[in-house]
Amino acid sequence: MTLTSPVTSSVLSDPGIPTSPTSRQRVATGANQAPALMVEDLRALVDSGEVDTVVMAATDIQGRLQGKRQSARFFLDELMEHGTEGCNYLLAVDVDMNTVDGYDMSSWETGYGDLVFSPDLSTLRRLPWQPGSVLVTCDLLWPDGSPVAASPRQILARQVERLRELGLEAFAGTELEFIAFDTSYEDAQRSDYREVRPSNLYNVDYSLLGTARVEPLLRDIRNSMAGAGMYVEGAKGECNLGQHEITFRYADVLTTCDNHSIYKNGAKEIAAQHGKSITFMAKYNQREGSSCHVHLSLRDTEGGAVLPGDSEHGFSPIMERFIAGQLACLEDFTYFFAPNINSYKRFVEGSFAPTALAWGFDNRTCALRVVGEGPSLRVETRVGGADLNPYLATAAIIAAGIHGIENELELPPVTEGSAYAGDAQRLPTTLRAARERLGASQTAREAFGDDVVRHYLNAADVELADYESSVTDWERRRGFERL
Repeated sequence: MTLTSPVTSSVLSDPGIPTSPTSRQRVATGANQAPALMVEDLRALVDSGEVDTVVMAATDIQGRLQGKRQSARFFLDELMEHGTEGCNYLLAVDVDMNTVDGYDMSSWETGYGDLVFSPDLSTLRRLPWQPGSVLVTCDLLWPDGSPVAASPRQILARQVERLRELGLEAFAGTELEFIAFDTSYEDAQRSDYREVRPSNLYNVDYSLLGTARVEPLLRDIRNSMAGAGMYVEGAKGECNLGQHEITFRYADVLTTCDNHSIYKNGAKEIAAQHGKSITFMAKYNQREGSSCHVHLSLRDTEGGAVLPGDSEHGFSPIMERFIAGQLACLEDFTYFFAPNINSYKRFVEGSFAPTALAWGFDNRTCALRVVGEGPSLRVETRVGGADLNPYLATAAIIAAGIHGIENELELPPVTEGSAYAGDAQRLPTTLRAARERLGASQTAREAFGDDVVRHYLNAADVELADYESSVTDWERRRGFERL
């Protein structure tokens, strides 16, 4: 992945169609990718009968697409202008969609009212893997038109706005790993996930022979995502059995996160169509975990690179402070990169997953890996697993960078050699520890607001309570006879 130039813009500007707050912000940046589908194109496709369904989608706090499938004609006639409603519990449930206590925005006491799916028309795109369908990404608003503060897309939009106030724009690319299985989701569930067959039976990292066996699925995913308006770079095998990675060209951070969420959901749908399954668990087994590395670069509002400079290491003061801010905030913000119990089982020394709050040049043992040079100079944040919510992780990176820039933090020394062997401070090793760091962080409250921090502390509490009340296979094996 190479961050070399800003992405040019061609966004919808029909004055008769209202845009959501996020959409307006993106128009202002001039940094959005050309939309895959214009409204006039959609009208023609609907009139010809080629498109009959519009998927109105938003990303929940777990990073999953949620929404409705609507008649395309009804969308054009009514919903494009007014949006559609959805229960406000969509941002206040556990991973099993159970209603849970503790959320300010949604409860039995408040009656579980509606929020509004407001379509961002610059995100209209075809869904090649679903016949006759297009998708539009939506912002979540309250009925009075105000943004839902806890919505991940709105959280990122707010950090983009803060960055713009400093005269800066952020571009990012995410590298998302997964494990593919020659077992359907239904068969995996029926066997309680004990009888699943990985699509490769040996380490296929960079192996063309091994990955060729999964190529029908990988090719279908790549071509389908290209048909949905994404710029696909390529695919490669990874270390774990059946583990692969498909990468995409960078874009402005909001576009990248939209694409990430759609890709993750679409890849699962396509795998199911092949009678297979894929998982984005951070740590599926004792072998290598699945990561989501986030590459991020900054530019000024005219598109000029601001990270390279004449200081030590070829950095600008902004680059130095940006990295310093990441290191200063990573402990407090770890939850946004590792939001689940399973996330922390990936942080194993010697596994290519970071454990130390360190930065280095092209050093995969560090939490922050600096790569590229000149206009492509960028920071790769290696903390997150494949289970992260891209909007929250990217918002955390930007908020940490702003903290470093505004407070003119000094760059710590570069790490040479293995960060696993160094004495740098370590990342939190459990969800509870990360939750406590987030709850005590004044920096997080200043960046995201008390309401957002409170919302995600409760999400951590829900995950912890569910885990701590569950009886695991490990406990049965350990205690059934011998205790």
